[in-house]
Amino acid sequence: MQEDASLLFEKIGQVGEGTYGKVYKARNQTTGHLMALKRIRMKADKDGFPITAMREIKLLQRLKHKHIVELQQIMVAKVGSVYMVLEYMDHDLSGILTHPNFKFDPAHAKSLVKQMLEGLAYLHQNGILHRDIKGSNLLLNNQGELKIADFGLARIFQKNTTNDYTNRVITLWYRPPELLLGATAYGPAVDIWSVGCIMMEFFANKPPFAGIDEITQLEIIYKTMGTPTPESWPSVTKLPWYDLIKPKETYPNRFKDLYQKVLSPGALELLEAMLSMDPEKRPSAAEALQFDYFIKEEPAALPPANLLDVNGDWHEFESKQRKRQRHMERIKKAPPSQQSNYHNNARAQEREEEEEEEEAASASAPAPTGEEKGEGSIAPPPPPPSSSSPPPPPPPPPLSTSTSSSALADHDTSQGRMAI
Repeated sequence: MQEDASLLFEKIGQVGEGTYGKVYKARNQTTGHLMALKRIRMKADKDGFPITAMREIKLLQRLKHKHIVELQQIMVAKVGSVYMVLEYMDHDLSGILTHPNFKFDPAHAKSLVKQMLEGLAYLHQNGILHRDIKGSNLLLNNQGELKIADFGLARIFQKNTTNDYTNRVITLWYRPPELLLGATAYGPAVDIWSVGCIMMEFFANKPPFAGIDEITQLEIIYKTMGTPTPESWPSVTKLPWYDLIKPKETYPNRFKDLYQKVLSPGALELLEAMLSMDPEKRPSAAEALQFDYFIKEEPAALPPANLLDVNGDWHEFESKQRKRQRHMERIKKAPPSQQSNYHNNARAQEREEEEEEEEAASASAPAPTGEEKGEGSIAPPPPPPSSSSPPPPPPPPPLSTSTSSSALADHDTSQGRMAI
């Protein structure tokens, strides 16, 4: 362990921020190599080292795979800060998907989904659930290589054993229905649902299920995938919150009707499997890689090596900064009589986004229970509104949120000055 990170690394800029620290792009002053410095914020001596940071460090030290972000070392600074030194990745998937001109073609999308599943197959075969698969936790370099990051919510699981975990994991838009219905005994199928949601974003250009709370999230899922029944999902009635938030309407499965025009037959088959309401019917990551979509159907998977053309680094954190900058430029260019309106509208939109992110982040926070002794359940969400209640507001913009941090990923709207 180095004595002082500030002597070895030159910080270039902040590229992310999460629950237990900020993430910086930095240059090794000896080798010239770019690295990611993930600062672990120590809240108070009595609190000790953050458990999410400790979990991530322990897991990354044992994980070695081409699609898992590499932890190279742990360092300290004179002021007492601890840094995780990780390989630097030029982009994250959330950032790239907000690029105004860059789009993935079908071969690129297939490659990225394949890389996700290969990384997950490695994790699951080694008894690890990620529990926060989403765009900002999927890092990309300019050669089109994808790596899974942010293991703050990851959990070791025992295969062929019923375990009791918290259901307050996975960012809301990517959370499977069994967790939304209160399940605490679950396995790798929760990560497979998240991959299915991300794959849909490639083809639909937006998250397929963008709710604002657990109730609306379930309703949006039901309206596309159909309302679960004991016939289609035998164990659904045994889930803790099934009776509490049982839908008043029965929706048919409309997935094929909605997406068969934009999906190839192979992609449609794979997505129907990964987005099965019953987790028992979802394929494992290894099984998903054997679907015709990857094995037989053209085009073949091709890494998006043209990411060099996107001009700069595109992470979710930086994308939000660019958006704010565009707001300010519009305000400056507006006539003086309109500047006040532009400014007020921009601030109102920012406040709305912050509130929506806090809502989704709160919904993703792990329950404060003992990780190693079983995490336990949590209080159920509020019951659905009555028929006389006003309709819910429209879903938030396609930016994901969470309560944990990663190398170059999982960011909120706060900013800070660089300092070691």
